[in-house]
Amino acid sequence: MSYKKYYSGRHSGYYDFDSVIFALAFMYLCCIKSVEQLRHFSPGEMGKLLGLDRIPEARCRRGIIKELSVQERESEWNAYLSEDWINQEDTSIYYIDGHVQVYHGHLANLGKKHISRQKLCLPGMVEFWVNNADGLPYFYVTGQVNEKLQEMITTQLAPRFLELTDGRVSQEDLDQDESLLRFTLVFDREVYSPTFFKHLWDCFRIAVITYRKNVKDQWDEEDFSVYDIDTEVETTMELCEKQVELNGVELREVRRLTDTGHQTSVITTNYEMSTALIALYMFSRWAQENFFRYVRQEYDIDRIIQYGVDELDNTITSSC
Repeated sequence: MSYKKYYSGRHSGYYDFDSVIFALAFMYLCCIKSVEQLRHFSPGEMGKLLGLDRIPEARCRRGIIKELSVQERESEWNAYLSEDWINQEDTSIYYIDGHVQVYHGHLANLGKKHISRQKLCLPGMVEFWVNNADGLPYFYVTGQVNEKLQEMITTQLAPRFLELTDGRVSQEDLDQDESLLRFTLVFDREVYSPTFFKHLWDCFRIAVITYRKNVKDQWDEEDFSVYDIDTEVETTMELCEKQVELNGVELREVRRLTDTGHQTSVITTNYEMSTALIALYMFSRWAQENFFRYVRQEYDIDRIIQYGVDELDNTITSSC
């Protein structure tokens, strides 16, 4: 019922705001992808979930949803929810990745982004998602033009993280312990830059875990040891850790030796985490990829609700 802190209703009638909000919640729990699809389900059966004789009809739902949306409080509500979720879980590991929402219309002139799942470059907007270690989402921010993930972490995500986790680690503790960190970000090679990793540590005391690029050497297989990885399924990995210096930055490098002899390299600026946990969190990053695939298939996350045109401000001039 936290939405009541941010939305006020003026609707009068048989169905109140609570009825519509709960109807939307049950709709998504049933994997019904849009309000329009509810017409294909029995109003009486869906109404039983609300304790009513029938679910609100489409016109009523759209009217109340419009009253909610015009108040433009969704960002504040999302900030409250994400802070509440983060505090409840007390997590220190965050997965970050970009998801391209492909645009198929002709009204907007958007830059093209590479869509890995389609192996094509298509116009669209990039949403930068933050998920927990299980792949469940906290929040996302949308890039306005062609921002890269590295830029978004510095300008938007890191400041918001610090705001949401304010008070967990005091500045006094950070000053006394040079190896103490606030939290750890896990992402893929898109953000690979040892200089950037050092910047995150020096400015925010944020550690990173990611894959290393352009690995050309091979470590002696006798240096690898078998580690038990604590997952829901019993797993063992052959791992080896060494200290490395890349672009003048001291890093921990952990490599995993596969049955075929391939060595997968992971680097981190987290000096407190164990070798096994570094490997666990890096290779569990697929939980976020699975989340993207699930919500795309079951909740139609890429669906554009409506097409519209906004007038540009008269002060905006084209550089062409």
